[in-house]
This record gives sequence, structure tokens and C-alpha cells, in this order.
Amino acid sequence: MRVALITGAARGLGRVIAADLAADHPVAVTYRDSDPAALLAEVPGIHAIQADLRDPGAAEAVIAEVVARFGRLDVLVNNAGLVAGTPMEPGGFDAAAEIFAVNAVAPMALLTAALPHLRAGAAVVNISSVNAALPPQGAAAYGASKAALENLTRAAAKELGPRGIRVNAVAPGAIALPEAPRADALVDAFARETALGRIATPQEVAAAVRYLASDAASFVTGQVLTVSGGYRL
Repeated sequence: MRVALITGAARGLGRVIAADLAADHPVAVTYRDSDPAALLAEVPGIHAIQADLRDPGAAEAVIAEVVARFGRLDVLVNNAGLVAGTPMEPGGFDAAAEIFAVNAVAPMALLTAALPHLRAGAAVVNISSVNAALPPQGAAAYGASKAALENLTRAAAKELGPRGIRVNAVAPGAIALPEAPRADALVDAFARETALGRIATPQEVAAAVRYLASDAASFVTGQVLTVSGGYRL
């Protein structure tokens, strides 16, 4: 059985990805502050690890715990992310540095910590955002951090391809998350700019992650799969 690690999976999209992969993978998840009780009640076999991925050494500790528990690691889903406004005004640097630490530096740290355990056929899936290509107003650091993550995805795919390790990304658009409902007016605004006329369900994004993590995508690497319903085409 292929073992999967999903970061930031106590709630939201990560929780749905973890529950989906747990149908046929042993799964470990990380969480920082959010209680993973609901996920563990839904899928009791999931192994939850509390970790602040901004901390030095956190990536190595997480990977070591996964390998100690399951004996291997085959799929790494870098889902943990931080969204915060960073307007172009004085005083925003600390927030920007924290966003980059979670959204770009932590995925690289986890991948490098995992490399000694990843065999040919392993898959890494980074969760990006349409904001990597469509910069959000007032949240430049978030968009820039996701652009950095996509560049890391392509660079890692090129470097690790000879080892048979695939690295891809999924870039969702707006997602309907019960834990973080959007105002109806905002949902309508997203829908009007989307070719399919609605926003995504988290299960639709999880399906894209499952594909890239599976052998069905055995010749796909260095790609960013946009799952946005045709947002701003």
C-alpha cells in the first residue's frame, strides 16, 4: 500500500483530500491549531501529527514520524497554506515572511526531508492557487508565494525526474468550504467570471490530487493542473 502524507489536513480542502486518499492509502496528516477530531472520527485509521511547519526542524520531525509509523512514504501532498492580506504599505513584511515560510519554504523543506524515503514511482502534489497567475489585490504576498511554489514544482520535477519521482501541482479557484462560507454576493461574483458558472466543491479538487498522486499520471510531471471551472478565461 502506498503511504500518503497530507499537510494542513484537519479542516478545509486538506481534510477532504485526506479522507479521499484514505479510501485506499494509509494516511498521515499534519495540523497546527485546528482540531483534527472530526477527520479522525470520519476516518479513524488516519495518523495525525501536530506540527508548526514554520519551525526549524519541523519537516524532518514530521517525515521521521510518518516513516516510523508506516515504514515508508510514497505520496506527499503539500496542502498547508496561509492566506492573509498584505497590502503594499509599510509594516507588511512580517506577514509576508510568514506567508512565504508556510506556502513556499515548508513544502521545499518537507520534500527534501522526505527524499531519502521516496522511491521511484513516488508522487509529490503541491496545492497552489489560481492566484499564482492572477495576483489578488491586497494579498500580493499570497499570490507571490504560490507562484514560487509553482516554480519549485517545475524545478523539483526536473531535478527528481531521473529518480522516478514526479512533482506536480493543483491550482484551485474558489472552493465551497463549509468551514469557511463565503457571502452569497461573493460566490455570485466568482461564478460570473467562471466558464462553468459556479465554484468548485472540495471533492472536485481532491479528485485532481488523486489523479496526480496515482499511477494513472505516471508520465505527468512538472505540471500545474488548474481546477477552476474556467475562471477568468
